Amino acid sequence: MEPIQAISLLLGASWAAGINLYASVLVLGYLNGAGYVELPPDLQLLSDPLVMFAAGAMYMIEFFADKTPGVDTGWDAIHTFVRIPAGALLAAGMSQGLSAGPAGELAALLAGGSLAATSHAAKAGTRVLINTSPEPFSNWAASITEDIAVVAGLWTALNNPSLFLGLLVLFLLLAAWLLPRIWSGIKRIARTVGGWFVRRRASAPTGSEEARAADRPLEVVIRSGEPPSR
Repeated sequence: MEPIQAISLLLGASWAAGINLYASVLVLGYLNGAGYVELPPDLQLLSDPLVMFAAGAMYMIEFFADKTPGVDTGWDAIHTFVRIPAGALLAAGMSQGLSAGPAGELAALLAGGSLAATSHAAKAGTRVLINTSPEPFSNWAASITEDIAVVAGLWTALNNPSLFLGLLVLFLLLAAWLLPRIWSGIKRIARTVGGWFVRRRASAPTGSEEARAADRPLEVVIRSGEPPSR
């Protein structure tokens, strides 16, 4: 594997893991098993049938969870603790193809984790905003687009490293512009939901008010001098 191809796959694997880890493992495992690429020794296990089966099973679960409004956000929240470390480990494993030694592996681990965190934040934050739409079709469109992007991105990283690196730079520039706006949108949604709960709580009668409301008809009858009806 040539250095530029190794660097491209290193960055591509961590970027893809932040979007869909299980699809990334399946693609890398298939490419290695079919002979399209020879992964470094520590990543050869991605082609193991047991690993491929586990990744395939989890991908099928994610396929449906990722397309259900609300469920996709919960799934992304849980996978914050899965995708980012996995992206870092994939990058560290890919760095063996560069023969950079322990220092190079640590640098790849840090870079891969950061890149996986960026792509994961862009995906998860965008999904929170999409979930404000009342129709479910935008979730399906976003999820299918992400799956296609993962497969196409890894294929490009392998077959056209220079193109992939150029596209990755554009993605990072877009993410730097987009993530603050996504965060602002999420804060607006949180304030709206919080205000809705505050208004509901303020408009609900308290226990003492409900008791006084229940006793009020009896007080009116007593003051009028008439016996209360049973």
